[in-house]
This record gives sequence, C-alpha cells and structure tokens, in this order.
Amino acid sequence: MTVLDSFRLEDKVAVVTGASSGLGVGFARALAEAGADVVLAARRTDMLEETAAMVADLGRRALPVQCDVADPTACTKVAVAAMDVFGHLDVLVNNAGIATSVPALREDPADFAKVIEVNLNGTFHMSQSCARVMTPGSAIVNIASILGITSVLMPQAAYSASKSAVIGLTRDLAQQWTPRKGIRVNALAPGYFRSEMTDTFEDGVLDEYVVPRTLFGRLGAEGELNPALVFLASDASSYLSGVTLPVDGGVLVS
Repeated sequence: MTVLDSFRLEDKVAVVTGASSGLGVGFARALAEAGADVVLAARRTDMLEETAAMVADLGRRALPVQCDVADPTACTKVAVAAMDVFGHLDVLVNNAGIATSVPALREDPADFAKVIEVNLNGTFHMSQSCARVMTPGSAIVNIASILGITSVLMPQAAYSASKSAVIGLTRDLAQQWTPRKGIRVNALAPGYFRSEMTDTFEDGVLDEYVVPRTLFGRLGAEGELNPALVFLASDASSYLSGVTLPVDGGVLVS
C-alpha cells in the first residue's frame, strides 16, 4: 500500500452524525471524496436530503436516516440501517453537537444538561451502537474541541465540559475496544471554523476573543479540517488510538 492509498476509503461505509449542516456536511463530502459510502444521520431530514444529493454527485451512495443522538434507540436504528443496506460499517464520525454561550451564573440548568445529553451522551450512544457491529480495522472519530483542552475567554461552560468529557470518553473506549475488538477510537479537536454554529455568535465576538489567539490571525476554513478527519478515519492512522488531534490554528501554543 502506498502512502496515498492508505488514505483511501473505497469499499468503506461511514456514518456521520449531524450531517445536515455545518462541519457535518463537509465531513460527509470529504469521506465521499475519499471513496466511502455515507450514512447521514441528523434530526432535520429535509437538509439531509441535500447532503445525500451532494454525496451522490460525487459518485458514492448515501443513506439519510433521521436520528436524535440523545436517544439510544435512534442510534441503534442508524447502525441497523447501515448494516441492512450496506452489510458492513467501517467508520463512525460523532459530529452532532450543540452549544450555549451564557455566563455560568445565568446558565439555565436544563440548557446545560441538554448540551451534555447531546454532545457527550449522544457520542456514547452512537459509539456503543456502531461498535456492536463494527469489525477489526474500523475507526471511530469523535469530534471534540479545543475548548475541551483550553479556554478562549468566552463563557461556554456547558460546551467546554461536554468536550472535555468526550476526550476522556475517547481514551476509555480506545483502551476497551482497540485490544478487544480492533476498533480504533480517536478524537479530532477543531479550533474555530466557519460553520452554522459559529454563525450564531454575536458580530465581532470571534474577532475579539478567538482570532488574536491563533497563530494565523484568522478562523479556519472547512477544507483545512477535512484532511485530518480522513486521516483518522482511514488506514493512514492504523497505529493510532486514544489520541486527540487538535486542528486549531495554533491556539494551544499561543
């Protein structure tokens, strides 16, 4: 196998959660471009159809499945659908996530709990469902965040807590599943990239708090994150498990 061949995903089937918008759409595109057929999971089915059409235009098969990752039963249905249609499941990208940006003294406990339920519990539910049918050589990529490692001085207690927990979950699942099932479990920790989530911030907030922390003096572009995802999803990272890979523009060293 050549170096370039190790990044290819031909004959692989990948599940991407949160595939209806934002980074999830880019992840689905990247996996399809690398050769994978893609199971697209999200709550908004109308937008999933758009992502499915994009995957089909790239010459790969797409299977949209409505799913709220906070519901373990819904996660199981995604894994079952993948097996029923494709016969195997090789890659899981746990991308679905939500965020709040509220000072901790004013954070509604229900809103805090909802972020944990989707970002952390949802990652576990989907990982558990897919790992039950995955075979040796499969890969799980959890989308964490640099906010699970550091702070950029914005009030995001719920989101930061959830992503720190995802990093810890990644390590534990790796130690359980890599030796016993041959499943690699790693995390990708993006910095701030233009997405539907960052579009919800007030004008000027990212320029004030985030951009000065990056070595490049700008936010990330979608294309700069996708190669790292393909690396963790493919055989190119065949000797990697339990790690968190930051792609953050240098925030962690600034």
